[in-house]
Parts: sequence; structure tokens; C-alpha cells
Amino acid sequence: MFKKITHSRIYLDHAATSFPKAPGVGEAVAHYMTEVGASAGRGAYREAFEAKKILDETRALLASIFNIQNSNRLVFTLNSTEALNLALKGLLKKGDHVLTSSLEHNSISRPLLALRERENISFTKVKVSLEGEVDWNEFEKAIRPSTKLIAFIHGSNVSGTLTPIAEIGERARKHGIPLLVDAAQTAGAFPIDVEKMKIDLLAFPGHKALLGPLGTGGLWVREGIELQTLKEGGTGSFSEEDRQPSFWPDIHESGSHNLVGLVGLKVACEYIKAQTVEKIRHHKEELLKIFYEGLGPLKNIRIIAPKKVEHNSGLISLQLEGKNPNEIAMGLDEAFRIQVRPGLHCSPWAHQTFQSYPLGTVRFSLAYSNTASEIEQTLRALRF
Repeated sequence: MFKKITHSRIYLDHAATSFPKAPGVGEAVAHYMTEVGASAGRGAYREAFEAKKILDETRALLASIFNIQNSNRLVFTLNSTEALNLALKGLLKKGDHVLTSSLEHNSISRPLLALRERENISFTKVKVSLEGEVDWNEFEKAIRPSTKLIAFIHGSNVSGTLTPIAEIGERARKHGIPLLVDAAQTAGAFPIDVEKMKIDLLAFPGHKALLGPLGTGGLWVREGIELQTLKEGGTGSFSEEDRQPSFWPDIHESGSHNLVGLVGLKVACEYIKAQTVEKIRHHKEELLKIFYEGLGPLKNIRIIAPKKVEHNSGLISLQLEGKNPNEIAMGLDEAFRIQVRPGLHCSPWAHQTFQSYPLGTVRFSLAYSNTASEIEQTLRALRF
């Protein structure tokens, strides 16, 4: 089926998790495991203080990347899924309405469906085009007196489509409705300024474009917005109290932190700050241009991605006529060590929007670590 090419591993599944991680991440994780090993706030010795310092510095670094003014409003989570669940279930009450998009990942769609069943929460999906266009008349008509949240994905994990978050933020602010943004595909790879974009809640993973370990992520919540807790327990603070602390971030950080992961995320954030998000974004756009140009002459192939690279967060989905996505992905790995993801990508709404449901697509997701040579080799592998 494929023309044989011999080369080392080409990893193009960064939308699932990044690989390799940022330089120094592995060493930082090993140092913590072998030399520190303490839990923040759980001891009066130097390693426990070092663990607390890791938390504080990581929180401050993330705040600087997103232009967050008060880093204490940034809560660590295990991933963006947990962050989104905290935002949705912590904010919404019985009878509330949510305005969301047709591109959402299951991390928003499934909690909304669960809340509809349990709490009579309702939601309206506004269709977003492949190019990220929103019908603003439809958007405005969908807003009700009971609309208490607007929840939008920033970059589609199926097509790479970037949604117009800044304009959505303007409209949300005009109506006095908080805006929750799922930045799973953009945090660390696309400039995000919560002030300029008028974002009120930002959910993000640490293990994707932020180049940190799995098991890391966070939720930032603007001051003035309070959330019910998803869990209660030990925080290492005010242990004499039998009720959960009311101050941030402790109110939403019960239990020992994943310091193993967060120390790696700290190093990754330092790397991203040094490289700059703008430089990372430019590199991905250059790779996308090569990919787009190379796909142009190919026949019997459907490209599911915005036509303009500036509308793309950094990935492309393909359907090949007469070929099953799983077959294509396995063939690419077996013959060429090109690693991609087939299927529905936990986003059936998006696939339905792009008419690629239920078969799905083969997704090629790019990162700062990828090279032009790797994209060209991938294109040669697709010429069959």
C-alpha cells in the first residue's frame, strides 16, 4: 500500500501528548524522585520547602505565559479534563443554560450531558465552520436569561480549527456571561492573553504543547467567580479546621500534588518562556505550509483542516478514499515509523460537523520539535 521509506521515528501525535518533552524535563523529574521526594505543605524540613517552591514557581510561570495577574487563582489539576469538570460542575446550578460550540471535545460535551441528566442543565451548540467562522446571529439568538456560561474550545483537536476567542470574549463580556476556554490544543503553542481575549476561565493540560509530563494541567478562574468544590480533604493548611479552606488555590487543591509531574512542567515552562510562544507558533505555521503544499497534488484524499494556516492550531486530519483510518495509521507506523492517531479523537461532535463521522480520520498533529524534513518524509509516504 505504501512506498517504502527508511528513517527513524517520526512522532506526529502531539495533539494526544507531546514527545519528546522539553529539554531537562526528564532530569528534573529524576532529581525530584531521587533527591527531593517530599509533599508540599506536609513537612518542616528543607525538601518540603523545596517542594512548595516548585509549586509556587510553576504557578507563577504559567501565569506569566497566559498574562494572568493573580497566580493564586490558578489551580493545578491532573489534566484539562479535570479542569473543565471543575469549571462546569463548580459553576453551573440547576436550570442553568450553557452556550457552546459544535467542535467540543468529550471533556466538555460529556460533563454537559451528565449535568443535563442530573441537574436539568441545558445547552445550545452553535455551529463553527472548518475555518473557525461563527454565525453571530445564531450566537446572539442562542443567549437566554438563564445562560450562565459560554464554553468554547480554542483549537479543534480534529481539524486544528481556531475559534475566534477574542470576539467571543467581547460578546460574552457585553452580556455579562463568563467565558470558559478549553485550551487543550493551544496552551503553549498559540499566544493566549486572558486579559486581551477577555477569558474568565481557562482550562489547559501541561502534557501537550506546554511540553510537560502527563498528569499535569490547570484551571485559572478570574476573581469574582467562585466554584463549588469537586473534592475536599487535606490541603496542608489550617489542619485544625474540619471544613475546606475558602481561599485560593487551597480550596480546590485537596490531596498531595503531583510534584513528579509539576517539577517537569516547571522546566518545560521555562523552556517555552525562553523560546517564546510566538516563535513556537511561527515554526508550526511554517510546517503547516509545507504540509498543505505537499497534500495539494495528491488524489483521492480529503483534507479536513482550515485552508489558511493562520486559522489552524497545528494539525491536519485526512480521509483517504477506500481506506480505513486505522489501517492507514498502522501502515504508516509499520512501514515508516510515522506515528499518528486514527478514529474519532474523543470528539464526535466535531466529526459530525465536518461530516467525517462515524469512520473518523487520520490525524497528523505537529509540534515545535518536528522538522521540515519529517513533514516531507511523511508526504512521500502518503504518495501511493
